[in-house]
Amino acid sequence: MPELPEVEVTRRGVAPHIEGRAVREVVLRRAGLRWPFPALLPEILADRTVAATGRRGKYLLVEFEHGTLIIHLGMSGHLRVLPPDVPAQKHDHFDLVVDGPQGPQVLRMTDPRRFGAVLWHPKEEGELDSHMLLRGLGVEPLAPGFTGELLYRKTRGRSVAVKSALLAGDIVVGVGNIYCSESLFRAGINPKTPAGRIGRARYDKLAQAIRDVLAEAIVQGGSTLRDFIAVNGQSGYFQQSYFVYDRTGLPCRVCGAPIRQIKQGQRSTFYCVNCQK
Repeated sequence: MPELPEVEVTRRGVAPHIEGRAVREVVLRRAGLRWPFPALLPEILADRTVAATGRRGKYLLVEFEHGTLIIHLGMSGHLRVLPPDVPAQKHDHFDLVVDGPQGPQVLRMTDPRRFGAVLWHPKEEGELDSHMLLRGLGVEPLAPGFTGELLYRKTRGRSVAVKSALLAGDIVVGVGNIYCSESLFRAGINPKTPAGRIGRARYDKLAQAIRDVLAEAIVQGGSTLRDFIAVNGQSGYFQQSYFVYDRTGLPCRVCGAPIRQIKQGQRSTFYCVNCQK
């Protein structure tokens, strides 16, 4: 599943092609994906101008004056910017056609497994964070409000493992499985450690590690996940920098001990028993 860096890479790739552009057409090739497509979406967006793009966790936001289009890539989705004459294929379910400097351009969503989503939040329904998918989400890890002090305060009295606490999304949003494993390694924290037993200093180190890992992954185009490609058709290469993720049995790049793999909440966790205490 695309994680925060992959979604941010997608947003940055899409933004120059659609921001400030008027919507010429919306094409829906099925009734919906994980949820039905919004009723009358082509009429809602017709001739409206894209004001900006944004991201909340793993959700891509296309902002208009009268509301926000919320796009989730699901397990296998990706977006491409294409000329209008490129024929749609079997798994191409949604097109946003906008005016471009040399004619129309198509923002096309491809989603083979159909776990993605395209939803609409009208402005009259209140703040975007009140939407059912966004309410209750934690702080953005790349925002100023994300600190070690926040992690420390939010985990007091919690016996759940620190990795599970980070993935839950109510404290910090968007730190998915890959980047959580890598961040815990950089901070030297065992992923099985109860969240409430970690002190301020170690959480300061962890918060910085999360920021660094995510920032580096974005610069490198994210990771080459099985179903993810960027808007320009290229794959990321952050996986070449992994210290622990998907390296079971291979020597730790720091101490040489074999990387271990365990299951936490039905997800694979990778760590070094020597470097992470």
